[in-house]
Amino acid sequence: MKKHVLWLMAGLMGAIVLTGCGKKEAPAAPAPAKAIVIGLDDNFPPMGFRDDKNELIGFDIDLAKEAGKRLGVAVNFKPIDWNAKEAELNGNRIDVLWNGLTITEERKANILFTKPYLENRQIIVVTEKSPIATKAQLAGAVVGVQDGSSAVEAIQKDAATAKSIKELKKFGDNVTALMDLSAGRLDALVVDEIVGRYYTGKKPGEYRVLEDNFGTEDYGVGTRKSDTELSARLNKALDDMKADGTAAKISTQWFGKDIVKK
Repeated sequence: MKKHVLWLMAGLMGAIVLTGCGKKEAPAAPAPAKAIVIGLDDNFPPMGFRDDKNELIGFDIDLAKEAGKRLGVAVNFKPIDWNAKEAELNGNRIDVLWNGLTITEERKANILFTKPYLENRQIIVVTEKSPIATKAQLAGAVVGVQDGSSAVEAIQKDAATAKSIKELKKFGDNVTALMDLSAGRLDALVVDEIVGRYYTGKKPGEYRVLEDNFGTEDYGVGTRKSDTELSARLNKALDDMKADGTAAKISTQWFGKDIVKK
């Protein structure tokens, strides 16, 4: 009688074990991101900069916030060394680069870009009293650029001009470069048109923008090459913002007109 009971219990336990082993639960799907971290240069007006209250504001800031709402995620902004932007992105310290980021073939090797949303030129800024009137007259000049910016590559592509320049002086930000230009420590500054005109417009009569420039380029939003889904979602958000007029409204607030690239 006891042996029978023991055999019965052993059989039941075995069935339970086999049932448990045979049932495989599907792996849990990864939870969607609740927040994305956007890396930026916080001294890059009017794209992203700090106001008198030390709060981040700007055209790209407003666009990114609106995109976050449409993606259903919180958007956190993280100031970074712009010269180390690719290392910050691919080191997973940030998720997105969104701050007047120029699309270049060199950057495409390490960054996945959205479609362009803004067109920009690399302009040449001199003081109002400067004798420099053309790109050719940069020969023998000390020219300033922001380190890590596309201005560096734009000048290098123009081999003849690059070779003629006495010194290409690199700065951490364009504000400091403009101060050196005003103080006579620079002969010219090559800078994104959107940024350059924003600054020079604040000090009429102090600076002059040359007719010559170092070419036209496009701004895009950058993610890691592996983040194809996030990039696609950002593309859709930008497309929707262009289609429903939200992007145009934000552009008009910052530039006085709609300059968003359709």
